Amino acid sequence: MLSFDEARDRVLEAARLLDSEEVLLDDALGRVLREALVAREPLPPFDTSAMDGYAVRTADLGAGAWTLPVVGESRTGHVTGPLAPATAMRIFTGAQLPSGADAVVMQEDVERDGDRAHGSTVPAPGAHVRRAGGDLLAGAQALPAGARLGPGALALCASVDVARVRVSRQPRVAIVCTGDELRPAGSAPRPGSIPESNGVALAAFVRQVGGQPRRLPLVGDDREQTTRAIADALQGSDLLLTVGGVSVGDHDLVRPALDAAGATLDFYKVRIKPGKPLTFGHAGSTLVFGLPGNPVSALVTFALFAAPLLRAMQGDSQLLPRVRRLPLLGSVERKPGRRTFMPARTSDDGVTPLTNQSSGAPTSIAWADALIDVDEDSESLSAGALVRVIDLSSV
Repeated sequence: MLSFDEARDRVLEAARLLDSEEVLLDDALGRVLREALVAREPLPPFDTSAMDGYAVRTADLGAGAWTLPVVGESRTGHVTGPLAPATAMRIFTGAQLPSGADAVVMQEDVERDGDRAHGSTVPAPGAHVRRAGGDLLAGAQALPAGARLGPGALALCASVDVARVRVSRQPRVAIVCTGDELRPAGSAPRPGSIPESNGVALAAFVRQVGGQPRRLPLVGDDREQTTRAIADALQGSDLLLTVGGVSVGDHDLVRPALDAAGATLDFYKVRIKPGKPLTFGHAGSTLVFGLPGNPVSALVTFALFAAPLLRAMQGDSQLLPRVRRLPLLGSVERKPGRRTFMPARTSDDGVTPLTNQSSGAPTSIAWADALIDVDEDSESLSAGALVRVIDLSSV
Protein backbone atom coordinates (compact mmCIF):
# COMPACT_ATOMS: atom_id res chain seq x y z
CA MET A 1 0.00 0.00 0.00
CA LEU A 2 1.42 3.39 -1.01
CA SER A 3 2.14 6.18 1.44
CA PHE A 4 0.42 9.53 0.98
CA ASP A 5 3.53 11.17 -0.52
CA GLU A 6 4.19 8.25 -2.87
CA ALA A 7 0.61 8.28 -4.14
CA ARG A 8 0.49 12.04 -4.70
CA ASP A 9 3.83 11.99 -6.50
CA ARG A 10 2.49 9.34 -8.88
CA VAL A 11 -0.64 11.39 -9.51
CA LEU A 12 1.31 14.55 -10.34
CA GLU A 13 3.74 12.64 -12.55
CA ALA A 14 0.75 11.54 -14.65
CA ALA A 15 -0.42 15.10 -15.30
CA ARG A 16 -0.22 16.32 -18.88
CA LEU A 17 -0.43 20.00 -19.70
CA LEU A 18 -3.60 20.89 -21.57
CA ASP A 19 -3.76 23.03 -24.69
CA SER A 20 -4.08 26.80 -24.43
CA GLU A 21 -6.63 29.21 -25.83
CA GLU A 22 -7.27 32.95 -25.94
CA VAL A 23 -10.26 34.31 -24.03
CA LEU A 24 -11.72 37.70 -23.24
CA LEU A 25 -11.07 39.07 -19.76
CA ASP A 26 -14.77 38.70 -18.97
CA ASP A 27 -14.36 34.94 -19.47
CA ALA A 28 -10.98 34.58 -17.75
CA LEU A 29 -11.88 34.48 -14.05
CA GLY A 30 -10.20 31.49 -12.43
CA ARG A 31 -8.22 30.58 -15.54
CA VAL A 32 -4.45 30.01 -15.55
CA LEU A 33 -2.14 32.20 -17.62
CA ARG A 34 0.02 30.33 -20.12
CA GLU A 35 2.12 33.33 -21.13
CA ALA A 36 3.59 35.99 -18.89
CA LEU A 37 1.70 39.27 -19.02
CA VAL A 38 4.11 42.07 -19.95
CA ALA A 39 3.38 45.80 -19.75
CA ARG A 40 3.76 47.32 -23.20
CA GLU A 41 3.61 50.86 -21.80
CA PRO A 42 4.49 52.35 -18.40
CA LEU A 43 1.86 52.07 -15.66
CA PRO A 44 0.66 54.69 -14.97
CA PRO A 45 1.30 55.97 -18.50
CA PHE A 46 2.01 59.53 -17.32
CA ASP A 47 2.64 61.42 -14.10
CA THR A 48 -0.63 61.81 -12.21
CA SER A 49 -1.82 63.49 -9.04
CA ALA A 50 -2.44 61.30 -6.01
CA MET A 51 -4.57 64.00 -4.36
CA ASP A 52 -7.03 66.75 -5.08
CA GLY A 53 -5.03 69.96 -4.80
CA TYR A 54 -2.75 72.29 -6.75
CA ALA A 55 0.08 71.45 -9.13
CA VAL A 56 3.12 73.66 -8.51
CA ARG A 57 6.80 74.13 -9.28
CA THR A 58 8.50 73.79 -5.90
CA ALA A 59 11.21 76.23 -7.01
CA ASP A 60 8.51 78.95 -7.23
CA LEU A 61 7.46 78.60 -3.59
CA GLY A 62 10.47 79.88 -1.71
CA ALA A 63 11.13 78.74 1.84
CA GLY A 64 7.99 79.76 3.71
CA ALA A 65 4.50 81.09 3.07
CA TRP A 66 3.68 81.53 -0.57
CA THR A 67 1.01 82.96 -2.87
CA LEU A 68 0.52 82.06 -6.51
CA PRO A 69 -2.13 82.84 -9.09
CA VAL A 70 -4.24 79.85 -10.11
CA VAL A 71 -4.19 79.37 -13.86
CA GLY A 72 -6.09 76.52 -15.46
CA GLU A 73 -7.30 73.12 -14.31
CA SER A 74 -6.24 69.52 -14.85
CA ARG A 75 -8.90 66.84 -14.47
CA THR A 76 -9.05 63.18 -15.38
CA GLY A 77 -9.52 62.35 -19.03
CA HIS A 78 -8.42 65.76 -20.31
CA VAL A 79 -4.97 66.83 -21.48
CA THR A 80 -3.91 70.25 -20.24
CA GLY A 81 -1.15 72.62 -21.26
CA PRO A 82 2.09 73.19 -19.36
CA LEU A 83 2.25 74.97 -16.02
CA ALA A 84 3.47 78.52 -16.52
CA PRO A 85 6.30 79.67 -14.21
CA ALA A 86 5.21 81.27 -10.92
CA THR A 87 1.62 79.91 -11.16
CA ALA A 88 -0.39 77.04 -9.66
CA MET A 89 -2.93 74.83 -11.44
CA ARG A 90 -6.00 73.23 -9.87
CA ILE A 91 -5.66 69.45 -10.19
CA PHE A 92 -7.76 66.43 -9.23
CA THR A 93 -6.89 62.90 -8.15
CA GLY A 94 -5.79 60.81 -11.11
CA ALA A 95 -5.40 63.78 -13.45
CA GLN A 96 -2.26 64.21 -15.52
CA LEU A 97 0.40 66.40 -13.96
CA PRO A 98 1.05 69.34 -16.26
CA SER A 99 4.54 69.59 -17.70
CA GLY A 100 6.70 71.92 -15.64
CA ALA A 101 5.01 70.95 -12.34
CA ASP A 102 6.95 68.73 -9.94
CA ALA A 103 4.64 68.45 -6.91
CA VAL A 104 1.04 68.68 -5.73
CA VAL A 105 -0.09 70.58 -2.65
CA MET A 106 -3.16 69.02 -1.02
CA GLN A 107 -6.20 71.26 -1.12
CA GLU A 108 -6.44 70.99 2.68
CA ASP A 109 -3.11 72.85 2.90
CA VAL A 110 -4.18 75.70 0.63
CA GLU A 111 -6.39 78.72 1.21
CA ARG A 112 -8.09 80.01 -1.87
CA ASP A 113 -8.79 83.72 -2.38
CA GLY A 114 -10.46 84.12 -5.75
CA ASP A 115 -7.84 83.26 -8.35
CA ARG A 116 -4.99 83.14 -5.87
CA ALA A 117 -3.77 80.25 -3.74
CA HIS A 118 -1.99 80.73 -0.40
CA GLY A 119 0.06 78.10 1.37
CA SER A 120 2.28 78.01 4.44
CA THR A 121 4.26 74.82 3.72
CA VAL A 122 6.53 73.91 0.84
CA PRO A 123 6.21 70.34 -0.45
CA ALA A 124 9.21 68.31 -1.51
CA PRO A 125 9.61 67.65 -5.22
CA GLY A 126 7.46 64.64 -6.14
CA ALA A 127 5.02 65.12 -3.26
CA HIS A 128 1.63 63.49 -4.00
CA VAL A 129 2.69 62.56 -7.53
CA ARG A 130 2.36 59.07 -9.00
CA ARG A 131 5.20 58.86 -11.46
CA ALA A 132 4.83 57.33 -14.92
CA GLY A 133 5.99 53.73 -14.63
CA GLY A 134 5.79 53.89 -10.84
CA ASP A 135 3.81 50.62 -10.82
CA LEU A 136 5.34 48.98 -13.89
CA LEU A 137 7.93 50.10 -16.40
CA ALA A 138 7.40 49.33 -20.08
CA GLY A 139 8.58 45.77 -20.71
CA ALA A 140 8.19 44.70 -17.07
CA GLN A 141 6.36 41.50 -16.17
CA ALA A 142 2.96 42.19 -14.70
CA LEU A 143 1.95 38.55 -14.07
CA PRO A 144 3.94 35.34 -14.56
CA ALA A 145 2.86 32.33 -16.57
CA GLY A 146 1.08 29.96 -14.22
CA ALA A 147 -0.79 32.71 -12.35
CA ARG A 148 -4.46 31.99 -11.68
CA LEU A 149 -6.55 35.01 -12.61
CA GLY A 150 -8.59 36.44 -9.77
CA PRO A 151 -10.42 39.79 -9.82
CA GLY A 152 -7.30 41.78 -8.96
CA ALA A 153 -5.23 40.06 -11.64
CA LEU A 154 -7.95 40.74 -14.22
CA ALA A 155 -7.93 44.39 -13.24
CA LEU A 156 -4.18 44.47 -13.81
CA CYS A 157 -4.62 42.88 -17.24
CA ALA A 158 -7.04 45.63 -18.20
CA SER A 159 -4.77 48.29 -16.67
CA VAL A 160 -1.95 47.31 -19.02
CA ASP A 161 -4.43 47.58 -21.91
CA VAL A 162 -4.89 43.85 -22.55
CA ALA A 163 -8.39 42.66 -23.51
CA ARG A 164 -7.61 39.00 -24.23
CA VAL A 165 -5.30 36.57 -22.46
CA ARG A 166 -3.86 33.17 -23.33
CA VAL A 167 -4.90 30.63 -20.74
CA SER A 168 -5.02 26.87 -20.34
CA ARG A 169 -8.06 25.06 -21.60
CA GLN A 170 -10.37 24.06 -18.77
CA PRO A 171 -10.08 20.38 -17.83
CA ARG A 172 -13.21 18.41 -18.70
CA VAL A 173 -14.15 16.30 -15.69
CA ALA A 174 -16.81 13.59 -15.74
CA ILE A 175 -18.38 12.56 -12.42
CA VAL A 176 -20.11 9.20 -11.95
CA CYS A 177 -21.72 8.47 -8.56
CA THR A 178 -22.76 4.88 -7.93
CA GLY A 179 -25.00 3.02 -5.48
CA ASP A 180 -28.56 1.68 -5.28
CA GLU A 181 -29.18 3.85 -2.24
CA LEU A 182 -28.68 7.15 -4.07
CA ARG A 183 -31.40 9.47 -5.36
CA PRO A 184 -31.22 13.10 -6.50
CA ALA A 185 -31.58 15.65 -3.70
CA GLY A 186 -35.16 16.92 -3.56
CA SER A 187 -36.63 13.86 -5.26
CA ALA A 188 -39.31 11.67 -3.71
CA PRO A 189 -37.87 9.51 -0.91
CA ARG A 190 -37.99 5.75 -1.18
CA PRO A 191 -37.20 3.13 1.45
CA GLY A 192 -33.48 2.75 2.09
CA SER A 193 -32.51 5.72 -0.08
CA ILE A 194 -30.40 8.77 0.71
CA PRO A 195 -29.98 12.05 -1.21
CA GLU A 196 -26.83 12.04 -3.32
CA SER A 197 -24.40 14.78 -2.19
CA ASN A 198 -20.94 13.86 -3.42
CA GLY A 199 -21.59 14.77 -7.04
CA VAL A 200 -22.82 18.24 -6.09
CA ALA A 201 -19.76 18.90 -3.95
CA LEU A 202 -17.27 17.45 -6.41
CA ALA A 203 -18.70 19.50 -9.28
CA ALA A 204 -18.29 22.61 -7.14
CA PHE A 205 -14.73 21.60 -6.28
CA VAL A 206 -13.96 21.07 -9.98
CA ARG A 207 -15.24 24.55 -10.84
CA GLN A 208 -13.23 26.00 -7.95
CA VAL A 209 -9.99 24.70 -9.47
CA GLY A 210 -10.84 25.83 -13.00
CA GLY A 211 -12.42 22.70 -14.49
CA GLN A 212 -15.65 21.98 -16.35
CA PRO A 213 -17.67 19.30 -14.53
CA ARG A 214 -20.10 16.94 -16.23
CA ARG A 215 -22.32 15.01 -13.81
CA LEU A 216 -23.71 11.84 -15.31
CA PRO A 217 -26.99 10.28 -14.14
CA LEU A 218 -26.77 8.26 -10.94
CA VAL A 219 -25.79 4.64 -11.46
CA GLY A 220 -27.26 1.75 -9.48
CA ASP A 221 -25.43 -1.41 -8.44
CA ASP A 222 -25.81 -3.06 -11.80
CA ARG A 223 -22.81 -4.34 -13.76
CA GLU A 224 -24.08 -3.51 -17.25
CA GLN A 225 -25.36 -0.09 -16.21
CA THR A 226 -22.07 0.73 -14.50
CA THR A 227 -20.04 -0.43 -17.50
CA ARG A 228 -22.10 1.72 -19.88
CA ALA A 229 -21.85 4.75 -17.60
CA ILE A 230 -18.06 4.46 -17.31
CA ALA A 231 -17.67 4.08 -21.08
CA ASP A 232 -19.87 7.15 -21.65
CA ALA A 233 -18.04 9.21 -19.03
CA LEU A 234 -14.64 8.53 -20.60
CA GLN A 235 -15.71 10.05 -23.91
CA GLY A 236 -14.25 13.54 -24.28
CA SER A 237 -13.08 13.74 -20.67
CA ASP A 238 -9.65 14.68 -19.38
CA LEU A 239 -10.43 13.24 -15.96
CA LEU A 240 -13.03 10.78 -14.72
CA LEU A 241 -14.12 10.79 -11.08
CA THR A 242 -16.09 7.77 -9.93
CA VAL A 243 -17.59 7.76 -6.46
CA GLY A 244 -18.23 4.57 -4.54
CA GLY A 245 -17.97 0.97 -5.66
CA VAL A 246 -14.15 0.78 -5.72
CA SER A 247 -13.73 -1.73 -2.89
CA VAL A 248 -13.98 -5.50 -3.30
CA GLY A 249 -17.51 -6.21 -2.05
CA ASP A 250 -20.11 -8.12 -4.03
CA HIS A 251 -21.76 -4.87 -5.13
CA ASP A 252 -18.59 -2.86 -5.84
CA LEU A 253 -18.72 -2.77 -9.63
CA VAL A 254 -16.60 0.23 -10.62
CA ARG A 255 -13.29 -1.62 -10.91
CA PRO A 256 -14.73 -4.31 -13.23
CA ALA A 257 -16.31 -1.53 -15.31
CA LEU A 258 -12.95 0.26 -15.55
CA ASP A 259 -11.33 -3.01 -16.59
CA ALA A 260 -13.97 -3.44 -19.28
CA ALA A 261 -13.21 0.07 -20.55
CA GLY A 262 -9.53 -0.81 -20.89
CA ALA A 263 -8.38 1.24 -17.93
CA THR A 264 -4.97 0.63 -16.36
CA LEU A 265 -4.80 1.18 -12.61
CA ASP A 266 -1.61 2.70 -11.23
CA PHE A 267 -2.52 2.10 -7.62
CA TYR A 268 -5.35 0.93 -5.38
CA LYS A 269 -5.40 1.88 -1.69
CA VAL A 270 -3.32 4.54 0.05
CA ARG A 271 -2.15 4.53 3.64
CA ILE A 272 -4.38 7.44 4.69
CA LYS A 273 -7.48 8.09 6.75
CA PRO A 274 -10.06 8.86 5.47
CA GLY A 275 -9.81 7.61 1.90
CA LYS A 276 -7.88 4.35 2.05
CA PRO A 277 -9.66 2.73 -0.98
CA LEU A 278 -8.55 5.55 -3.35
CA THR A 279 -7.87 4.26 -6.86
CA PHE A 280 -5.94 5.99 -9.65
CA GLY A 281 -5.14 5.09 -13.23
CA HIS A 282 -5.91 5.96 -16.83
CA ALA A 283 -8.01 4.84 -19.77
CA GLY A 284 -6.31 6.02 -22.93
CA SER A 285 -5.60 9.71 -22.45
CA THR A 286 -8.22 10.08 -19.71
CA LEU A 287 -6.99 9.97 -16.13
CA VAL A 288 -9.24 8.19 -13.64
CA PHE A 289 -9.82 8.52 -9.91
CA GLY A 290 -11.97 6.03 -8.07
CA LEU A 291 -13.01 7.94 -4.97
CA PRO A 292 -14.49 6.29 -1.86
CA GLY A 293 -18.23 6.72 -1.39
CA ASN A 294 -18.31 8.21 2.10
CA PRO A 295 -18.68 12.01 1.83
CA VAL A 296 -15.65 12.99 3.91
CA SER A 297 -13.48 10.38 2.20
CA ALA A 298 -14.57 11.48 -1.28
CA LEU A 299 -14.03 15.19 -0.68
CA VAL A 300 -10.79 14.86 1.28
CA THR A 301 -9.22 12.64 -1.38
CA PHE A 302 -10.34 15.06 -4.09
CA ALA A 303 -8.76 17.96 -2.21
CA LEU A 304 -5.50 16.12 -1.59
CA PHE A 305 -5.05 14.33 -4.93
CA ALA A 306 -7.46 15.38 -7.69
CA ALA A 307 -7.30 19.14 -7.10
CA PRO A 308 -3.47 19.27 -7.41
CA LEU A 309 -3.73 17.11 -10.53
CA LEU A 310 -6.23 19.50 -12.14
CA ARG A 311 -4.02 22.45 -11.26
CA ALA A 312 -0.99 20.72 -12.79
CA MET A 313 -2.97 20.05 -15.99
CA GLN A 314 -3.54 23.80 -16.28
CA GLY A 315 0.06 24.78 -15.56
CA ASP A 316 -0.89 26.42 -12.26
CA SER A 317 2.18 27.60 -10.36
CA GLN A 318 0.40 26.83 -7.06
CA LEU A 319 -0.35 23.12 -7.13
CA LEU A 320 -0.84 22.36 -3.45
CA PRO A 321 -3.09 23.94 -0.83
CA ARG A 322 -1.55 26.25 1.75
CA VAL A 323 -0.15 24.59 4.86
CA ARG A 324 0.63 26.36 8.11
CA ARG A 325 1.38 25.34 11.69
CA LEU A 326 -1.10 26.18 14.43
CA PRO A 327 -1.43 25.20 18.08
CA LEU A 328 -3.87 22.39 18.73
CA LEU A 329 -6.81 23.40 20.91
CA GLY A 330 -7.58 20.27 22.89
CA SER A 331 -5.95 16.86 22.60
CA VAL A 332 -6.22 14.09 20.00
CA GLU A 333 -6.08 10.34 20.60
CA ARG A 334 -5.74 8.06 17.59
CA LYS A 335 -4.45 4.72 16.38
CA PRO A 336 -1.19 4.98 14.44
CA GLY A 337 -0.65 3.34 11.08
CA ARG A 338 -2.21 5.72 8.56
CA ARG A 339 -1.58 9.39 7.82
CA THR A 340 -4.73 11.09 8.99
CA PHE A 341 -6.47 14.24 7.79
CA MET A 342 -8.92 15.50 10.40
CA PRO A 343 -11.61 18.04 9.49
CA ALA A 344 -11.16 21.03 11.79
CA ARG A 345 -12.00 24.68 12.44
CA THR A 346 -9.39 27.39 12.77
CA SER A 347 -9.51 30.51 14.93
CA ASP A 348 -7.16 33.25 16.06
CA ASP A 349 -6.05 30.96 18.89
CA GLY A 350 -5.37 27.78 16.92
CA VAL A 351 -7.17 24.81 15.41
CA THR A 352 -9.87 22.53 16.82
CA PRO A 353 -10.73 19.12 15.32
CA LEU A 354 -14.45 18.65 14.80
CA THR A 355 -16.12 16.35 17.30
CA ASN A 356 -17.56 14.04 14.65
CA GLN A 357 -14.69 12.57 12.62
CA SER A 358 -16.80 9.91 10.92
CA SER A 359 -16.03 9.61 7.20
CA GLY A 360 -19.76 9.33 6.55
CA ALA A 361 -20.73 12.63 8.21
CA PRO A 362 -21.51 15.43 5.70
CA THR A 363 -21.53 17.92 8.59
CA SER A 364 -17.86 17.22 9.21
CA ILE A 365 -16.63 18.49 5.86
CA ALA A 366 -19.32 21.20 5.65
CA TRP A 367 -18.30 22.81 8.95
CA ALA A 368 -14.56 22.42 8.44
CA ASP A 369 -12.31 25.12 7.03
CA ALA A 370 -9.12 23.08 7.42
CA LEU A 371 -7.64 19.61 7.74
CA ILE A 372 -5.22 18.70 10.52
CA ASP A 373 -2.46 16.62 8.92
CA VAL A 374 -1.27 13.97 11.40
CA ASP A 375 1.75 11.73 10.72
CA GLU A 376 0.94 8.05 10.36
CA ASP A 377 3.14 7.09 13.34
CA SER A 378 1.62 9.58 15.80
CA GLU A 379 -0.49 8.04 18.59
CA SER A 380 -1.66 11.16 20.36
CA LEU A 381 -1.31 14.92 20.23
CA SER A 382 -1.38 17.10 23.31
CA ALA A 383 -3.16 20.43 23.62
CA GLY A 384 -0.83 23.22 22.52
CA ALA A 385 1.16 21.05 20.11
CA LEU A 386 1.95 22.72 16.80
CA VAL A 387 0.27 20.76 14.02
CA ARG A 388 0.23 20.99 10.23
CA VAL A 389 -3.00 22.56 9.01
CA ILE A 390 -4.18 22.44 5.40
CA ASP A 391 -6.30 25.45 4.38
CA LEU A 392 -9.36 24.11 2.55
CA SER A 393 -10.12 27.51 1.00
CA SER A 394 -6.87 27.22 -1.00
CA VAL A 395 -7.73 23.84 -2.55
